[in-house]
Amino acid sequence: MRPVVGLVCDYRILERHPAHLVVESYVAAVRDGADALPLLIPALDPPLANGDILAGVHGLLLTGSPSNVSPRHYGGHAPRYPSQQDERRDAIALPLVRAAIAAGIPVMSICRGFQEMNVALGGTLYQHVHEVAGRFDHREKEKAPVDVQYGPAHEVTLAEDGFLARIVKGPRTFIVNSLHGQGIDRLAPPLHTDALAPDGQIEAVSMPGAKAFLLGLQWHPEWRWAENEVSRSIFAAFGEALRRSS
Repeated sequence: MRPVVGLVCDYRILERHPAHLVVESYVAAVRDGADALPLLIPALDPPLANGDILAGVHGLLLTGSPSNVSPRHYGGHAPRYPSQQDERRDAIALPLVRAAIAAGIPVMSICRGFQEMNVALGGTLYQHVHEVAGRFDHREKEKAPVDVQYGPAHEVTLAEDGFLARIVKGPRTFIVNSLHGQGIDRLAPPLHTDALAPDGQIEAVSMPGAKAFLLGLQWHPEWRWAENEVSRSIFAAFGEALRRSS
């Protein structure tokens, strides 16, 4: 049997109806890139119990989202755009990632999920990276076609002593996409910086001494993952870790 990966849903209102959503590209990358069975975890209120969720999965994928982690979870100032918050997702994702790490369950996080992991473990975020002195504008062009939004944007350079450098073969510097307005400010104490953008923005993290696979990425490796050697390596490594833990 394939190992099971839980994907935490966004909570949104669609045509006046509450909905729990995950974008298909994440689901497909788990199924085909990691050779695992995707299982969506709804953002219910109150949340499902961590123990019940973790008893039914072999790993977690924290996905990207249009929403942001509420700054109240890291002592940040009130958000400029309150409508971009998703408190339901915060309520399930932040404690769940801590529980999964403690239980030694493989965890991979992308974009919002990358930021969730940092906050869950005690780090903070820039709410507007492009307003920080010396930083690039890492946001996608809002009205551009999707292929352009997810197209190559900037380089990242791997830390030679990082977990990601052991996964990715080949050049230590490569091009990634970029679709985020927020980003890591203070890195959570347990985490290690595995990759940086040219402006110094943290783009990948791992956790030395973690009981299982733990990798966070600010970019989107799930987008057309099969066409990208780095993305293929990342999802393959995640899948191998899942099978070891199942």
